[in-house]
Amino acid sequence: MSTAELGLPVDVPSTALFTDRYELTMLQAALRSGAAHRRSVFEAFTRRLPEGRRYGVVAGTGRVLDAVENFRFDAPVLDFLRREQVVDDDTLEWLAGYRFSGDIWGYPEGEVYFPGSPILRVEGTFAEAVVLETVVLSILNHDSAIAAAASRMAVAAAGRPLLEMGARRSHELAAVAASRAAYVGGFRTSSNLAAGFRYGIPTVGTSAHAFTLLHDTERDAFTAQVDSLGRGTTLLVDTYDVATAVRAAVEIAGPELGAVRIDSGDLLLLAHRVRQQLDDLGAKNTKIVVTSDLDEYAIASLAAAPVDSYGVGTSLVTGSGHPTCSMVYKLVARAGDDGGPLVPVAKKSMGGKTSIGGRKWAARRVDGDGVASAEVVGSGPIPPDLADRQLLVPLVRGGDIIGREPLEAARLRHIEARAGLPLSATQLSRGEPVLPTEVL
Repeated sequence: MSTAELGLPVDVPSTALFTDRYELTMLQAALRSGAAHRRSVFEAFTRRLPEGRRYGVVAGTGRVLDAVENFRFDAPVLDFLRREQVVDDDTLEWLAGYRFSGDIWGYPEGEVYFPGSPILRVEGTFAEAVVLETVVLSILNHDSAIAAAASRMAVAAAGRPLLEMGARRSHELAAVAASRAAYVGGFRTSSNLAAGFRYGIPTVGTSAHAFTLLHDTERDAFTAQVDSLGRGTTLLVDTYDVATAVRAAVEIAGPELGAVRIDSGDLLLLAHRVRQQLDDLGAKNTKIVVTSDLDEYAIASLAAAPVDSYGVGTSLVTGSGHPTCSMVYKLVARAGDDGGPLVPVAKKSMGGKTSIGGRKWAARRVDGDGVASAEVVGSGPIPPDLADRQLLVPLVRGGDIIGREPLEAARLRHIEARAGLPLSATQLSRGEPVLPTEVL
């Protein structure tokens, strides 16, 4: 959920300057030419998935809606634009009254996507839609990259809980967005309190090596933590000698010890040794948490280990090697000066950066077993057999946000969407998109 949905107070600044200068200089020129008020359709999509990935994950939709709602040119913003001479006075006057009044449709958050999928469709005047380009792409490219990495890690974890702990490896604001996207992709908890406050994501965490090193002995540190946090706490056991630490942990907390965390070394070997030692000491219900620069491949390699949960940081918040989805935001249709019907428009440049004109719909074809077989995109009539399988849903109507939903809904949607793909979608080996994109 958003902060507003949780009923929590938070200062919501304007998002109007989360943009590139050329958006406003284009606006000024379009206002002067008279074309700014032409009805226009923009679409956000990607021409290809990151190399080796088999599906993408839509994330950040809720944040996009917040950004659109807060896209306001208030007095300090206008003063900045005037002082820097970014645009002229007529444009500043237009911006002062800016409120998006159009419609936005999109894939619901948590849904999967493929090359050419019209993930977001923005309809309005050219002027009001073009200025949203940068902030829309900034959010979707970042959040969808994190969610895709999280999804792959969730597949590798095979039901074992995943903890997001990447705040210290990212920009402080990006870290909060990453926590949210990771939750959509399958992570259960986060170490980031700001993410817990803003989005209601469950937070967890106990202690670091510094806490152990602070005390004169490891036993003193464990005793202090158990006295403060209770026997159900998680004790970090790899500061010195793991076997000695596990023995001390159980002696101090008893068999009710909640968990031990291993953050270094040969995790596969240590997990087996620690599990055996815990069982021998009577702590059969004490869980094992592993951390230490994990990614989806490391998680998969621990599938046979007696590990109960994984903590992931750096690889997750950097998209596991793919920190962006390379989405673009293109004008695909516009009306003429007379306000007549929409005319498809498209970029035709060389180098694989062409696009397909026309206001598009999208649907997912399934086979006789109900498994997805193709992503179908078109701008003409929708085939009857696909009419009830359309993917885009209304998000904004007449400037009013209508598509907000609890974050949990996006999380559950992703589980369902991923389950509807062919089994090869969950392979971690490199491959082509698991579904072809058919353009009608």
